[in-house]
Amino acid sequence: MPRDQILMGIDVGTSSSKGLITNLKGEVLGEHAVEHCLEIPRPGWAEQDADAVWWRDVCLIANSLMDRIRGLNGDLIGVACSAIGPTMLPLDRNGSPLRRSILYGIDTRATAEIEELTDALGAERIYQVTGQKLTSQSVGPKVLWYKRHEPANYERTAKIVTASTYLVYRLTGEFVVDNYTAPSFSPFFNLERLSWESELVESICPVAWLPDPKWAADIAGFVTSRAAEETGLPVGLPVAVGTVDAAAEALSAGVTDPGDLMVMYGTTLFLIQVLDSYRRHRDLWASVYCLSGRAVLAAGMATAGALINWFRQEFGRVEHDESSRIGMDAYGSLSMAAARVPPGSDALITLPYFSGERTPINDPYARGLILGLTLKHSRGHIYRSFLEAVGYGLRHNVEAMIDVGARPRRLVAVGGGTKNALWLQIGSDITGMAQEVPAQTVGAAYGDAYLAGLAAGVFQDTEPLRREWSKIEKVVEPDPRTATIYDELYDVYRRLYPLVRDEMHELARLSEQGHTLHTPLGESSGTEQEMRD
Repeated sequence: MPRDQILMGIDVGTSSSKGLITNLKGEVLGEHAVEHCLEIPRPGWAEQDADAVWWRDVCLIANSLMDRIRGLNGDLIGVACSAIGPTMLPLDRNGSPLRRSILYGIDTRATAEIEELTDALGAERIYQVTGQKLTSQSVGPKVLWYKRHEPANYERTAKIVTASTYLVYRLTGEFVVDNYTAPSFSPFFNLERLSWESELVESICPVAWLPDPKWAADIAGFVTSRAAEETGLPVGLPVAVGTVDAAAEALSAGVTDPGDLMVMYGTTLFLIQVLDSYRRHRDLWASVYCLSGRAVLAAGMATAGALINWFRQEFGRVEHDESSRIGMDAYGSLSMAAARVPPGSDALITLPYFSGERTPINDPYARGLILGLTLKHSRGHIYRSFLEAVGYGLRHNVEAMIDVGARPRRLVAVGGGTKNALWLQIGSDITGMAQEVPAQTVGAAYGDAYLAGLAAGVFQDTEPLRREWSKIEKVVEPDPRTATIYDELYDVYRRLYPLVRDEMHELARLSEQGHTLHTPLGESSGTEQEMRD
């Protein structure tokens, strides 16, 4: 009996990692997931340990999946990894991390460096070379922050990498980065030439510190004997260059043709629209795709699932306790309560900037706001307003894409949030656009497996992906009855941020300075009679 050819994909996400193995038809033969933590040492900072989190997860997942393969009639022929990004991780001459990695746009520590580099290099020049303006998503300002604030480590640095680069290095010994991720190293990368812009790089760090740009489906190298001992993978196994998690997720959903737009409902909201040519927008992110011959316009909100999870943890105790009694998780209970609330949450609007905001406002000092509260509003109203806030943010980003002629023709929804039917319906209602949901929703690791197949040479193009791997299970159509109310509230949503931006920035400044009132334990700021009054 002939042996099957097996592909492996592994994705390291913000709060968990997942790996899977498939056959060439895209049938999932085994899965393994590992949860991990995100460290927030200070407000606006977000970090992870590259070895204790990223590499540990890859080793656990790979060993588990190799155990599964040994029970099958098949041979592993390739592996690809994706990961959160862009991250900033400095390595010493031995390839060992010098500090915890500084994460992507949710880490806003380099705000001063963004402003300084923009002034020094020129906003227009940066935009023309890189296709992007400097934001909290950019790696370059974080390298400058590192240079200034940790000079001893900076002097020992030999490489600056992102998460996917580090994983490939641990597997193969090679330092590479895919062309989709490299532009996020702004202001370092020339988007037209797909190469590092030496003059801009050298103002911050040596060009030699940066990995070699390649296409995501290229072979980066082969599993070394040391990596084989730690992961259980066979020595000499081809390893693809890989990509960032969002691009791998888009690929997993069959987002490959011009006009296809992935909407990833995860810890954050991330959008990738495939284009046949560049469409730059000063407030979005232009890049090439993980597949050669395609450009993309990308966008992202700082909070989506993170906002929902925060609400459940802080205010969903009743639903949590009730869920254990009725056999439904707390999210399900909250969604039931929100479903009983009319569209628009009885004129309640939330600005979802609880961790600053990425596109299109690109403001790390933005703060969350709930406006319109009355005594008739319940937990269900507020929870629904949070779901709607993400929908308004989605519409805001889509409209920014349309502004530069990149009108999406197809929305494909992916990520853990697709399990929340109400959230999906709200997204379609607010945007007025249908969302397709693939039958296979296992995530970025599924796209990684296909990249592994491209690198191994068993696939020559994306035809098998569209034909067999990414079949659509359902389509969420917008409800026309909600159009008027959501159009009216969206107008309010768009007007709110400019009106309160200065106040948000003042509160952010006060928060950073620690301007809070601390009452000693056992004391009160007023008498018992005053509190009763």
